[in-house]
Amino acid sequence: QMQLVESGGGLVQAGGSLRLSCAASGRTFSSYGMGWFRQAPGKEREFVAHITRTGSTTYTDSVKGRFTISRDNAKNTVYLQMNSLKPEDTAVYYCAARLNYCSGSGCDQRQGYAYWGQGTQVTVSS
Repeated sequence: QMQLVESGGGLVQAGGSLRLSCAASGRTFSSYGMGWFRQAPGKEREFVAHITRTGSTTYTDSVKGRFTISRDNAKNTVYLQMNSLKPEDTAVYYCAARLNYCSGSGCDQRQGYAYWGQGTQVTVSS
């Protein structure tokens, strides 16, 4: 089992920034691709970003140029730097881990991820 714990969420004004962190334990973190998803009230959980074991990244179109996913294998942590936040970014953000390789749109399906965190709330006020 891998345990994932997100942190860094909060309330921010539109145009502001937040950095989310996801600390992993229980498995060899460097062997896993890591993703961020989000779920707004009344909506399906949607893909945000993914980073492979070797650092290649994929983003959903709505966050390209504003969000950056990164990882620190020495700290067993994946990050999501979120800039120029918009009210429509308001959601619970989840990190997830997958052992099987993916690239591009192949990374955006929830079913490909074996482990999930409990989520952290991000609220962007207008």
